[in-house]
Amino acid sequence: MADPASPSDPHIVVFSSLFPSALQPGAGLFVRERMFRVGVQLPMAVVAPTPWFPLQGLLRRWRPGFRPGAPRHELQSGHDVWFPRFFSLPGALKQLDGWFMALGALPRMWRLKRAGRLDVIDAHFGFPDGRAATLLGRWLGIPVTITLRGTEVRHARDPALVGGLRAALLGASRVFAVSDSLRRVALGLGIAPDRVRVVGNGVDLTRFQPMPRDEARRQLQLPADAKVLITVGALVERKGFHRVIELLPALRAAHPGLTYLVVGGASPEGDISAQLRQQVQTLGLTEAVRFLGPLAPDALRVPLSAADVFVLPTRNEGWANVLLEAMACGLPVVASDVGGNAEVVSLPALGTVVPFGDAAALQIAVDAALRTTWDREALVAHARVNTWDQRVQVLAGEFRALQPAAPGAAAQPLAEGRHDHA
Repeated sequence: MADPASPSDPHIVVFSSLFPSALQPGAGLFVRERMFRVGVQLPMAVVAPTPWFPLQGLLRRWRPGFRPGAPRHELQSGHDVWFPRFFSLPGALKQLDGWFMALGALPRMWRLKRAGRLDVIDAHFGFPDGRAATLLGRWLGIPVTITLRGTEVRHARDPALVGGLRAALLGASRVFAVSDSLRRVALGLGIAPDRVRVVGNGVDLTRFQPMPRDEARRQLQLPADAKVLITVGALVERKGFHRVIELLPALRAAHPGLTYLVVGGASPEGDISAQLRQQVQTLGLTEAVRFLGPLAPDALRVPLSAADVFVLPTRNEGWANVLLEAMACGLPVVASDVGGNAEVVSLPALGTVVPFGDAAALQIAVDAALRTTWDREALVAHARVNTWDQRVQVLAGEFRALQPAAPGAAAQPLAEGRHDHA
């Protein structure tokens, strides 16, 4: 149950370059899902910097989905969301993106502070967003929190970007990691253990709950007796749809009639839908693969309830909400052992994690999952203890703890190694 708001509650400004808008409705839904729940308890606004450079309109003639932009302002669920532009050259000067992002957002952030609506900056992604946020926090005298979401693994290995990432984390009052694997990334960059707290994402059981499989399959016109795999995510290389498709000929030999549901669409990260459709055609799998397109969260329970196994052979993740969403609909999971996946698929009764890039191991795991009789109630019960309520209470408490601190003062340290997954 939410704590009642009080006049002393801090005004939070969520700072993330990945956030939904009318032009990009699927961008950063996981950021909004998490923080708008906190926004029920604390006053909140959003500043979502949007990359821009003078000639990007010309590039869209050849790449129509490139940087579609954003409106200047939207009102979402009662919260103001601004989309200030910042200078960013595609593929160049990435080490300066944090500075450009901070400069682009500074006028809006200054106006929010002057209006009494900025007490804590809550940034998502360590770089460039976190770096921009810590610069803004220093210039405005505001404490900053940073949530690590998965891109930090790659940035920590990039000589051009790791310095900016480390500076961001060192400059934050609090660092939240959505998985313990990301907490270890922060520790490896020299961040003190008592400044990093694991606060995983949760699952919304009002949206994600199993429906009768026969009914779900009737809605999707799927055979009642066929085996069905499903992957949900942005249609980008990282998510690994193509890794599942390449295994389908062998899997269909063992499971005749096997169908693969592909749920997702383009995202700011890219769009490989044309390549996936070509792969399906080349392998003669047109009847075996169903492209359902991007679906709203409220619609996902239908294909999830229709499937037998959820597969996510992803290259990189922080904490994949979709794994819990699948379990909430009674689905076992086969996922690559990257990021926080093993922290979600933490028991054999929930599924299997396999080494990333090991196609043979992935095929064996999927085949075994299709042959296993799973305890669906146990899968739903695991999701039930990973709802948003406790996570939101932790985050709201952390933000409130930062409020009394004068500019530049340190907040009380957290207990070392503190985790909040459940």
